[in-house]
Amino acid sequence: MHPRPGTTARRAALAAPLLAALLAGCGGGDGLPEAQGQNYISGDGTVVQTPAAERGGPVTFTGTGVDGESIDLAQLRGQVVLLNTWFASCGPCREEAPALQQVWEEYSGRGVRFVGINTYDTANVARSFNRTYSITYPSVLDAASGQAMLALRGVAPQATPTTVVLDAEGRVAARVSGPATAATLSGLLDDAGAAPAPEGAAEGAAPAGAPA
Repeated sequence: MHPRPGTTARRAALAAPLLAALLAGCGGGDGLPEAQGQNYISGDGTVVQTPAAERGGPVTFTGTGVDGESIDLAQLRGQVVLLNTWFASCGPCREEAPALQQVWEEYSGRGVRFVGINTYDTANVARSFNRTYSITYPSVLDAASGQAMLALRGVAPQATPTTVVLDAEGRVAARVSGPATAATLSGLLDDAGAAPAPEGAAEGAAPAGAPA
């Protein structure tokens, strides 16, 4: 029995997205999967800040980091915490990575901690991403347990990347749906209670290696 006219074309059309998704998982020379421009929810950069009087309870979760270390959010109380959801083949995550590392370097001595939440990758892929983009703050591998994303349910949108800033009590002070700039991240950390920059630290100083 021959297929009805148009059946083959319809099957090909249905198979195309699946093939594209499989190809997107193919590795590149740096050990990372190809960057995806789709197949995930992308945010529009919307920033939402919550006044201190309206913040809910503290966000808590535990997990295993990319390098095998244990990460317990409750142990970071007393510090402002920036959470960032990501995975290696997310194009906007790659674009945002340098800004996150820059701000981490600027704020790590100011009562601030960063914790990435990797929602998809194996440890090897996540480590390759960190090497490629020189990321030095820890990330939780959340694909298997989903504990971190469960803790953020109702708090963080499903967009990837999403950044959530917690105040010193672990409560959500702000969130960004989609990639954020270094200036936006710095402003949110300051508003959430990051310690002032050390005296003598020049704001807007030229990066190392830049011409005087």
